Amino acid sequence: MRTSFNIPDDLLTKFDHTWEHEGFDSRSRAVREAMNEYIESHTKLEELSGEITAVLAFDYEHEPSIGDLHSIQHDFQDVIETTSHTHQGDWCLETIFCHGEASQVRELVYQLRDFDTVGRVKILILSPHEDDCHHTH
Repeated sequence: MRTSFNIPDDLLTKFDHTWEHEGFDSRSRAVREAMNEYIESHTKLEELSGEITAVLAFDYEHEPSIGDLHSIQHDFQDVIETTSHTHQGDWCLETIFCHGEASQVRELVYQLRDFDTVGRVKILILSPHEDDCHHTH
């Protein structure tokens, strides 16, 4: 199937450089690979259940979103244990340390990703639910 996307020129240039450097045959092949990785990441996040510990890291434009981002973080204060914030010019980098129900952490991630002024949201799961833990004695 053929489709088209609106992608900023600088992002497309970086993407093209990356897939060419990695040796893919075409941009289409690289897009399919990127889509598969996105789906895999989403699926793993969706499959989490029970109590988890996670770190969320995201960057955003300070002025247009700071109030709304603080409101969202307040709404999730039952899973947010601490935050760390630094300024990089007009952009900010924030880390949020979470512990609680996977469904709440997942919803926090989705709400952060829904902001146009948020660049990326990365999640690192530090402890999955009990069934995934392997204990050695």
